[in-house]
Amino acid sequence: MKKLKTIILFLLGAVCVETQAQELDVNLQIRPRFEYRNGYKTLLPYGQKGTSQISQRSRLNFDYKQDELKVKLTLQNTRTWGDVVPATPADKNGVAVFEAWAQYNFNEKWSTKLGRQVLSYDNQRILGEQDWGQQAQSHDAATVTYQTENQKLDFGGAYNSTAENVIQTPYTVANYKAMQFAWYHRKFETLEASFLLLNTGYEYANADAKLLIDYKQTFGPYITFKPGKLDSNLWVYGQTGKSTDQKVSAWNAGANLNYAFSETFKAGLGFEFLSGKDMNDDSTVIKSFNPIFGTNHGFNGFMDYFYVGNHLNNVGLEDAFLKFNYTVNKWQFSLSPHVFLAPSKVVTTLNEELDSYLGTEVDFMATFNFKKDIVLTGGYSQMFGSETLEFIKSGDASHTNNWAWLMISVNPRIFSWKK
Repeated sequence: MKKLKTIILFLLGAVCVETQAQELDVNLQIRPRFEYRNGYKTLLPYGQKGTSQISQRSRLNFDYKQDELKVKLTLQNTRTWGDVVPATPADKNGVAVFEAWAQYNFNEKWSTKLGRQVLSYDNQRILGEQDWGQQAQSHDAATVTYQTENQKLDFGGAYNSTAENVIQTPYTVANYKAMQFAWYHRKFETLEASFLLLNTGYEYANADAKLLIDYKQTFGPYITFKPGKLDSNLWVYGQTGKSTDQKVSAWNAGANLNYAFSETFKAGLGFEFLSGKDMNDDSTVIKSFNPIFGTNHGFNGFMDYFYVGNHLNNVGLEDAFLKFNYTVNKWQFSLSPHVFLAPSKVVTTLNEELDSYLGTEVDFMATFNFKKDIVLTGGYSQMFGSETLEFIKSGDASHTNNWAWLMISVNPRIFSWKK
């Protein structure tokens, strides 16, 4: 045994001699969230009652660096408290790999990253982590980066399969079969500008049962302008190509203007437009914009009535909103009212056109930095829906439709080593 120990120590010593600049960080995240849903995502149906539950994300992150090499592994379990396999204490979801990538820096400007990774750009309207969702979002992809002091270029892609097949097998998962993207970012003095080009291909079977892939392109600029106390941004995205043999022609535009009145108080206003399709439009063209992989919870109200797994291929959306943010000591408060309208015609089965007003939502959120590595966040939202929203989503607009939540995020670093 002594001899074995000596050999192991010798080998470890040899490795340490050969390698340079090693770092290892291990951190943990425990994030339970209580939610009271009483008209969340859609108007509460007549005669139904709201519900409550607690969901939780548990993550273990490993970050390793050695010379030009970086490696990250993130394991996570997402669950609802009490959601277990019948007659066992086992979680239904088990433990999954959220991130598993290796990055190699060829020099100061060029690098590449391979494996499961987060793709997050600009305000995350098109490509984002979707961190609000306990499961979040990552991609099995390969990316190449070119970066200098004032500019950055990312390009890469992905190709998905159901398994290690030996014959052609349909990709039936609700995900893209292939994806390519390029993102260019440039910094100026008070202005930053980006341009994103995303090409997504989804596999489907035609009338002859032949497997085909149609590609849809999403592209456009994102600009931020921050002179002094002013903080503004603007974006315009177009969408074209084909989806399941249907032509795509849609677009999205938005702008935010915020001003810091003091170190503790900031206020702003904004507007976003997402194209839709008239309900009496008989064409096969897809005119409704799809944010694809965007972090949609951060847009169009926290109650997720629009584009969070819903409202796709619909009448689109106009969202006018205000934002108020106040910070004091360890507290942060925000209040944001939204007014929603339909930019396309909402028409009943009797060919009656309804008013374009969908409703008003008010979101309140508070954050308390309890202590290092522990943050408490909570909020309350209420939707004042219209008859038009009731027609689109069903449910009861006259009912009180509200949502409340409380989340605790514990993020300790449990191990750190550097040589």
